Amino acid sequence: MTLEDFISDFDKENAVNLLGGKRKVLPEDKDLLIRLGKVLATKTKKMRFRSGNADGADYYFSLGVSAVDKTRLEVITPYSAHRKKTNVAYDTISLDDINLASEPEVVYQSKGNKKTEKLVDQYVSGERDRISMKAAFIIRDTVMVIGTDNISPATFAIFYDDLHKPKTGGTGYTMNVCKQNHIPFIDQRIWFEWLKD
Repeated sequence: MTLEDFISDFDKENAVNLLGGKRKVLPEDKDLLIRLGKVLATKTKKMRFRSGNADGADYYFSLGVSAVDKTRLEVITPYSAHRKKTNVAYDTISLDDINLASEPEVVYQSKGNKKTEKLVDQYVSGERDRISMKAAFIIRDTVMVIGTDNISPATFAIFYDDLHKPKTGGTGYTMNVCKQNHIPFIDQRIWFEWLKD
């Protein structure tokens, strides 16, 4: 897929492009993530961009988008105060503002992460201790992909992954949710090529 193909196929009204990935970004890649955010926000006109407000890839992608058009960037956060000082998004939606009890599909799909499966029910029932909060990050990742009754689902996702241990951790989980919901996604093996022009 070329950048031109991506724009032609996905720069549509109400399209949401998820930008996310690993917290650990190779030093030589940081500028590439920022540059991709700028290129996408410059060359597209209709799509919005979504991130999870995490350190690393989410942050660098967001810096690029917000440098061009902050109004097209939204973040889904696991709680209201999550990385507030470094949040560059125009629109922030916290899990604290979502009634998860009325979002059974989000809860069901979040339980697909076997490490936090039991914690999801604890979190949804209102527990907010150090252990149950681990589920908030998985639920946030699920919402970023499939949305809720009031949040549109992603239509495409662009990731920065660890190519030595691909599709692991939270990034791997988010990619898996994309796959299960037939939301196309790519990683830097594709989009690094977009920046070579």
